[in-house]
Amino acid sequence: MVLSPLFSHAQTVKTFEGIDASLEPWAQHDVDPNGAIGTKQYMEWTNIAFQAYDKVTFSPVWSAPQYGASPWKNNGNPCNIAGDGVVLFDHLASRWVIGGHNSPSILGPYNYCVAVSNTDDLTSTTLAWYTYQFQLNTGANTQGHPYFPDWPKLATWADGYYVGFDLMDVDQGYRIIGVMACAMDRTNMLNGGTPNPIQCFSDPNPIPLNGAPYLRHSLVPADIDGKTAPPAGRDEFFVSIQNPPRDGSSTTSNSINLWDFHVDWVNPANSTFTNSSITVPTYTPGCYTPGRPTNTYCVIEPALRSTGGHYYIDSMGDRLMPRLAYRNFGTHESFLISHTVQVGITSRVTGVRWYELRGSGTPALYQSGTVSPDITIDRFMPSIAQDHTGHAAVGFSMSNAKNHPSIRAAWWNLATNSKPVGLNIQTGTGDQENSPSWGDYSSMTVDPVDDCTFWYVNEYLQSNETGTAISWDTRIGNFKLSSCK
Repeated sequence: MVLSPLFSHAQTVKTFEGIDASLEPWAQHDVDPNGAIGTKQYMEWTNIAFQAYDKVTFSPVWSAPQYGASPWKNNGNPCNIAGDGVVLFDHLASRWVIGGHNSPSILGPYNYCVAVSNTDDLTSTTLAWYTYQFQLNTGANTQGHPYFPDWPKLATWADGYYVGFDLMDVDQGYRIIGVMACAMDRTNMLNGGTPNPIQCFSDPNPIPLNGAPYLRHSLVPADIDGKTAPPAGRDEFFVSIQNPPRDGSSTTSNSINLWDFHVDWVNPANSTFTNSSITVPTYTPGCYTPGRPTNTYCVIEPALRSTGGHYYIDSMGDRLMPRLAYRNFGTHESFLISHTVQVGITSRVTGVRWYELRGSGTPALYQSGTVSPDITIDRFMPSIAQDHTGHAAVGFSMSNAKNHPSIRAAWWNLATNSKPVGLNIQTGTGDQENSPSWGDYSSMTVDPVDDCTFWYVNEYLQSNETGTAISWDTRIGNFKLSSCK
């Protein structure tokens, strides 16, 4: 365990090492670090492997990270997780939920695989996983090749487990041509029973045979924090970015997308998926290039190229970043989401923009802000949550020409929209020189027992990664504000 000092009035951050590339079979540059805190353990997933750690001692539960497909294979299920694994802790049921996409072949059909634990204790001798495989109708292009369901984001809601996908054309450089959102039958999955058929909607609908680049991609569903469920019958909501028009000159947007998913398990014909727009303060997506919204590589590292200039990595600025953290306070419902935006006036320096949505009907913008105490450091790839007292915390990566990619966080009071207070999770000591890919996402969650302690995971490097080497590390940190009881 390493203790890191905080800035200003915050407490000490406790951190420990998570999965690193040397521990993962077939390690890749797409680390996809995420995880969740449960009642007894923290569980982390990096691309195709997962590990759990005791929440007090930080000791690993298993002698080595587990291959992502193992819960399914142990049950004789053919699911073979091919990446983009996500870990959740279902606060309302006190169960673990993991999911990832799978394909029997490069030409599909594609499946989404979900496993639900039978206990909250990953060290229990009776631990078992209820495993499920849902075949996805992702549509196909004019060559007859199914669209690839990329960047799946899974979430817990009272009436289902929900997941969003980007639909990518494998014959057009993996161009995003649309999105798909699906609901899975949580009630029966928690009991190990046979779930009702998965319900999915797409946008565009129907899925096109030859799609133009889609500008409101990467859906993030609302995920519950705390023990208070949404009001009975409350619909699930997704959010997504609204990238600037692809006209070669526009660089700003002033809206995000809200998607209302109403599921009816008795009569699926009554289920709906409806899009609306939320006006927000004007922003330029992080590292935005007119006409190329998914090319978001501009975050500077100290390492210098032999041909001149610095190496750089991806800000993931073309989308909102998970989680859409939901909390029901009784007096109001709150949804928090964050993303990377440009903060420099004449430069492409990035910062963290956040939004709080409220409303008992269709959520609307209540307040927003930007975590950017200066315009000299890139802050990017955020994840946000709040404790039961209404304090928000966001974790993120940071880097510039003098600072190696590192892990930071900030917290503030939502009731007063106070000035964010910065925290250090892990200082990186190396740069990534052999790939611009960085993470893809990270994860901030809140302890379900005290409903106060924030837990965050992200990646960093201990030394420069060059040539064909893959040597990333992950760090998991937790902190609690003294005012939260």
